[in-house]
Amino acid sequence: MANTIQNKLATQGKANSQPTIKSLVQKMNDRGEIAKALPSTITSERFTRMVFTAISTNPALEKCTPASFLGAMMQSAQLGLEPNTPIGQAYLIPSKNKGVDEVRFEIGYQGLIDLAYRSGEVEVIQSHIVYANDKFEYEYGLNPKLTHVPADGDRGEMVKVYAMFKLKDGGFGFEVMSIDDVRKHAQKFSQSYSKSFSPWHTNFEEMAKKTVLKKALKYAPKKTDFARQLAADETIKSNVSEDVIDAPDETVYDVEYADVDPFTGEVKAEEVQAQ
Repeated sequence: MANTIQNKLATQGKANSQPTIKSLVQKMNDRGEIAKALPSTITSERFTRMVFTAISTNPALEKCTPASFLGAMMQSAQLGLEPNTPIGQAYLIPSKNKGVDEVRFEIGYQGLIDLAYRSGEVEVIQSHIVYANDKFEYEYGLNPKLTHVPADGDRGEMVKVYAMFKLKDGGFGFEVMSIDDVRKHAQKFSQSYSKSFSPWHTNFEEMAKKTVLKKALKYAPKKTDFARQLAADETIKSNVSEDVIDAPDETVYDVEYADVDPFTGEVKAEEVQAQ
């Protein structure tokens, strides 16, 4: 079935009546392709309604290549994450990829937490905003410590973000970043940060928590499936087969060899930026 959709995408530019992204999504749903990718907790009808709502809410998605839209959609389906909904599990984001309008798939903060718990290794995983009037102390080293007591009443401005995890075997870890460092990190590494419809603008606190949480999880042991799932974050793929999660990222960078962290998806070289 995936080949049928790919053939339609390849020839649609030559057709007098081009199929819309919505019509392609509906055909995939009718043929059961979306249902095969989804976990049992989400029906294909409900997932398809979410996708249609995402398109209606952000018309820029319809201007993107259908293949990249379907690839992002299927990544969300295979991970069992709801796209572009208020709970913030995942996002389908219009993005320029070397001058072409394509859709980037991005895992949200809640989606990251869900995936961590599904790994079966995590007992507790959290991320919080620290405000100026809170009591907050932390210490790294051989005996790391972390204390956060939220202030009553006016908590003041956001000053820091931290994330922590505790594994079922007793291991734990945490990471702390200032709000300024979070913003600088997003500007440097997030392909969607500058977009007006980016979750960084519509849901800054959740994205800040996700950023710090991904850094904290770099120190946690990870099952292969969990690592594969997180590698899908902030990627562009036109593959609409059942194994789209394992398909290579199609983001085009300005240099021939980009130094990319395989776990966080961060581009390490400062001069490397997608256009």
